[in-house]
Amino acid sequence: MRLYLLALNPTDSVTEGFLPAAARLGLDVTVLTDHAGPHHRAYTGMEFAPEVLECEVPDFRAVVSRISRHHAPDAVFSNSDHLQTQTALAAEYFGLPAKDWKAALRAKDKGQLRRHLALAGLDSVWSAELAPGQDPAELDPPFPCVVKPREGVASEDVTLVGDAAELALRCREIQHRRAGSTLVVEEFLPGRLHTLETLGDGRRRHVLGGFRTRLSPPPHFIEEALEFTPAHPPHVVGQVLAQLDAIGIGIGACHTEFVVQPDGRARIIEVNYRAIGDQCDLMLAEVLGIPLFEHILGAHLGRALPEDLGEHCAGTARRARNEAVCADRAGILTAAPGPYDEERDGVRLAYRPLRPLGERHEHYRTNRDYLGVIWAVGTDQAAVDTAVARFRTANRWEITP
Repeated sequence: MRLYLLALNPTDSVTEGFLPAAARLGLDVTVLTDHAGPHHRAYTGMEFAPEVLECEVPDFRAVVSRISRHHAPDAVFSNSDHLQTQTALAAEYFGLPAKDWKAALRAKDKGQLRRHLALAGLDSVWSAELAPGQDPAELDPPFPCVVKPREGVASEDVTLVGDAAELALRCREIQHRRAGSTLVVEEFLPGRLHTLETLGDGRRRHVLGGFRTRLSPPPHFIEEALEFTPAHPPHVVGQVLAQLDAIGIGIGACHTEFVVQPDGRARIIEVNYRAIGDQCDLMLAEVLGIPLFEHILGAHLGRALPEDLGEHCAGTARRARNEAVCADRAGILTAAPGPYDEERDGVRLAYRPLRPLGERHEHYRTNRDYLGVIWAVGTDQAAVDTAVARFRTANRWEITP
């Protein structure tokens, strides 16, 4: 059976998660990407290294054409934020299990997401789009408000602003970095950030649990640490699922971020129609004790998920923590630990570097500042937190200006 996997840059989710899972499922994998070189390098020496073909993956017509000239597909899949609509259209063209491309578009386009939820009568957030060259003074938003790229990811260029002068300044800065991009300016939704992780097979959607997220201090929104919770309160989950239903979320993994306000109202921040990243998906598979990546690929092959999957996940006794080590300045990374794994006192801990030694980076004030990710899984949250803190204390990360 042939799996076509659409990708931009290589990611840990693919190299450590989906490709090994595809091998265990006996699938032949063809990676379609517009930058083949980094993928060839990333998969060198892997026993399950996939075939890699150049393709203009942002264009679904190019994807359909490339697949049509190669082996017949059994599944077309992507875990990229940027490629969900294209992947859904290509899979639908070949008559394969596919996400609703309209749902993929609603999730990706933050302006369309707000409009759709408002029209469905489920949530009304003050939101407006700012076209390139448009004066933000025309918008008159409630302050404080949030500015972000309409189709951005990973907290890049997402900032909280307090008044009209700051709004104008931040919009100019972002549009200078992102020439031609449309921005979204929207009401700030206060509250602790949470996530809900779901997985569907087109027949039923299962809740896999979620996370409580610690963010950096404002005005930026860097995800610094995530603590696993097997079950949010039922009234909260019900509200989030109703909004996902309205968007059309069905087949495959979905990572939804939301806040809960003091009155118990759950309000979506954004919907990412793919698996959670930054090593959290690998950690989630371990904390739940399920073949998560096989389940996700199986759904795109048309296979039914276990009927008791949600109940199994909600009943897990394991706890977990995922914590990022972030750069606090621009410069060259001159000291940092390498990949590390240990099992100690009932806790399994892993560290994965995300930036190589000797490489210079600016200070982005986004998730792109991650130097590495530490995650740990055990049956006691305090022991898990202690293991992560111990690893941070025992190691050093140095940046030379």
